[in-house]
Amino acid sequence: MNPSQKPLGSGFGARSTVSDVLQGIDLGGRYALVTGGASGLGLAAVRALVASGAEVLVPARNMAAAANTFAGEAGVTVAPFDLADQQSITAFAETVLKAGRPLDMLIASAGIMACPETRIGPGWESQFGTNHLGHFALVNHLAPLLVAGRARVVMVSSGAHGITGMRWDDVQFDKGYDKWAAYGQSKTANALFAVELDRRGAGVGVRAFSLHPGAILTPLQRHLPKEEMVAAGWIDAAGNAATYFKSVAQGAATMVWAATSPLLEGIGGVYCEDCDVAPLATEGKGVRPHAVDPDEARRLWALSVELTGVDGFAAS
Repeated sequence: MNPSQKPLGSGFGARSTVSDVLQGIDLGGRYALVTGGASGLGLAAVRALVASGAEVLVPARNMAAAANTFAGEAGVTVAPFDLADQQSITAFAETVLKAGRPLDMLIASAGIMACPETRIGPGWESQFGTNHLGHFALVNHLAPLLVAGRARVVMVSSGAHGITGMRWDDVQFDKGYDKWAAYGQSKTANALFAVELDRRGAGVGVRAFSLHPGAILTPLQRHLPKEEMVAAGWIDAAGNAATYFKSVAQGAATMVWAATSPLLEGIGGVYCEDCDVAPLATEGKGVRPHAVDPDEARRLWALSVELTGVDGFAAS
């Protein structure tokens, strides 16, 4: 396991906000890409990065809605993109590569959760295909633009990675679908991707991180009926969030911290939580060992290359 997988004592915590973690940090001249940047946590991250001087590219499936969201806001560009469609990802990447602007940060915030069984592409289970394979292809396509020596790739995983590790005997849930197991596997895959990406990129100074943003009410819950969220204790009958839920500004803080914190210089491949590196843990907060296992990460990388046909980082 990565010896860096232990808290740093960042001084931040669960209630820290995007403004807190960016205080005193000047991102002038930096260029970021944020998937899912037109709503929820991604939107909070985009606006915080811009407020600190960065320019941000936001790929969006609903271009009209994204353009409306950022109307009149300087520092943000939107472009068409569908994370569930590998052809769309390739077309988007080709346009970005042609523009040739180097990327300092890539935050993978987009995703789907606990949706009805859906198949995409050549029959992939949609949560694995979107949350993991979509981002895997995007990052590998854009590898030539990641700035050597300072680029960071940040994968938004989830505490739901604790539901399951990789289901190697049935990755695509062909033997029977469970919406939460499928979500959990996709979030484990996000974390494992960061582990192997960091191993491959560290030699040229491209570092990768994964994280749990915390529990937050966002459009991610669109597929969950109110009754299910009440039964889980997430909300009460009136729709009010449980007291342990974070605000959007607090939920976006860890992804922004991972993308910008000076404390992470020389570190990578770690899973973060509450604006710090998380401890290894078998229950409660922290990261489960299966989500940061380097052997599992290598195996997932090989499968992902086989499925997507994309590999932008030379094996080492």
